[in-house]
Amino acid sequence: MAGRATWVWQKLFTTHPARTVVMAFAAVILGGTAVLTLPLASEDGGATGFVTALFTATSAVCVTGLVVVDTGTYWSGFGEGVILALIQVGGFGIMTLASLLGILVSGKLRLRMQLTAQAETKSLGIGDVRRVLIGVGKTTAAVELAVGAWLALRFRLGYGMPIGESVYHGAFHAVSAFNNAGFGLRPDSLTMFASDPLVTLPVSVAVILGGLGFPVLLELLRHRDRRRTTGRRGWSLHTKLTLVTTAGLLLTGTVLTCLLEWGNPGTLGPLHWGEKLLNGFFHSTMSRTAGFNAIDIGAMEASTLLMTCTLMFVGGGSAGTAGGIKVTTFAVLAAAMVAEARGEPHSMVMGRRIAPHALRQALTVALLGVGFVTAATLALLTVVEAPLQAVLFEAVSAFGTVGLSTGITGDLPVSGELIVILLMFVGRLGPVTLVSALALRERTRRYELPEERPVIG
Repeated sequence: MAGRATWVWQKLFTTHPARTVVMAFAAVILGGTAVLTLPLASEDGGATGFVTALFTATSAVCVTGLVVVDTGTYWSGFGEGVILALIQVGGFGIMTLASLLGILVSGKLRLRMQLTAQAETKSLGIGDVRRVLIGVGKTTAAVELAVGAWLALRFRLGYGMPIGESVYHGAFHAVSAFNNAGFGLRPDSLTMFASDPLVTLPVSVAVILGGLGFPVLLELLRHRDRRRTTGRRGWSLHTKLTLVTTAGLLLTGTVLTCLLEWGNPGTLGPLHWGEKLLNGFFHSTMSRTAGFNAIDIGAMEASTLLMTCTLMFVGGGSAGTAGGIKVTTFAVLAAAMVAEARGEPHSMVMGRRIAPHALRQALTVALLGVGFVTAATLALLTVVEAPLQAVLFEAVSAFGTVGLSTGITGDLPVSGELIVILLMFVGRLGPVTLVSALALRERTRRYELPEERPVIG
């Protein structure tokens, strides 16, 4: 009987990589929740309620940044350390971390662990997994150390923080930024540094690098070395789509934020033109699932909030620390619309033809994302006394694992917090991953049905 139970467990939760990732994330969230409920984790020494701890742990592991209590004042140093560890584990990927530890211990990977790691890193082949995992570790350490050291120096020399405090703040914000988490140690996030490019720009760089996705970063590094030795450069379509779409969305978000908020006295209005451009770029970058803010989100125009919702929903690159439906999904759907408008039978982009199954996957991810956000918004409207635009913004921010808020997060009732918790979990793992993990079996259709074309539109 014990052997049968073990076989069932392996069949359902171990041999299916996506299901294993879901279970691992859930386990870490529950473990983090248990630790955060301890009196040691709170500043006043009292036990934290289960839902508050669960919300914080989910937000940290899912690298979202939404909070129901202020991180810097409510949690003790131990609690903040736990949150930072959960952010790092969530951004790095549970299975990626486990696989990397396996490399360090045994020097080799079993096939099952390689498949599991591939589901998390989305590397192109089984043979790439070991190299991807090592690259992920090196890249994460390099970016976080560099940004953390810069921020520590800036906090020390520019703001007079004690050495220990400046190092701690620099490290915390560097880890939070690269993992696109958006957790900060001040109640107003980074509003204090709205006019300081030496703080906002390094944070933006860390957010962009983390949001590009590890496969893109590793390919850029590989081709840099290859170009140095051979003089050739050839990026994959995935890398090209990610870079071009990311640059386009960053520029669009910057321009629209500046245009819509230029004279708003609650946001960009009091700043001079250089600071307006800086904060327009910073807001556009943070809308790509980072969650820091240097201007008051609640004071923004409704048009800016809608634009921000669009950026949050699209998110960042695949297999990175960002959320959303991903820029490649957005790019594939855009290519399909262009092809249909031109009457072409296939979607063509950058000299390549998009595979039909990639289009189906993109459409599935996008429609499931719309469905989850719509359902969550309807559910939140039944339990929250807030305008539709604020509730919709909250739902999109949770699904896109962004962390930006108009200020209603702390006022959510328990039922509202549970809705947001579920939405953050779904948004981090991705609708397709979650649905595939819940499927008990996979079936292959061995026949084709007659084809018929219904009327569209």
